[in-house]
Amino acid sequence: MSLADAGVRVDPEWARCYPYDASMARRQSAGILLFRRPAAAREPEVLLGHPGGPLFARRDEGYWSIPKGEPDEAEQDLLAVARREFAEEVGRSAPPCQPDGSPAIPLGTIVQKGGKVVHAWAIEGDLDPTTAQSNVFDLEWPPRSGRHESFPELDRVAWFALDEARRRLKPGQIPFIDRLIAAVASERGVRR
Repeated sequence: MSLADAGVRVDPEWARCYPYDASMARRQSAGILLFRRPAAAREPEVLLGHPGGPLFARRDEGYWSIPKGEPDEAEQDLLAVARREFAEEVGRSAPPCQPDGSPAIPLGTIVQKGGKVVHAWAIEGDLDPTTAQSNVFDLEWPPRSGRHESFPELDRVAWFALDEARRRLKPGQIPFIDRLIAAVASERGVRR
């Protein structure tokens, strides 16, 4: 329904000066929560990434994230975006499916504190964190210095047990851990 259909009168001069930009309507990103099931552990472990750059160098708990990123186009397949971003930020492709051949587990969406909508999927797999290599971004650093430096989007990735993952994750992403636990528990019930 348009504004006119809703009975809202929009000043044409205002609309000309402030055109609607659909790309600004809702920021969203998509990511993959890679998990593994160590033989000695009762619960899975998850792979999280720590943001790179000088702004996060001394920040730890509450700043880690699932590897994720924004779509290039509004209508892009979000699982494809999640896979692309995982490869860019970790330097390795996520597994194409679960070990049993089933597809990625949809973990739904959350809304982060800043309003960004994050879509996530879980895939079981393993990865040596020491082999991870993230893409980079340029940043003027120090601010207003005129100097630009390159920093990795993720400066490191690591495996965490679920309780530790909850401490490390951005608070808005914690529901992804709970949804993974529910999916794994449901899967165990089906296998019995």
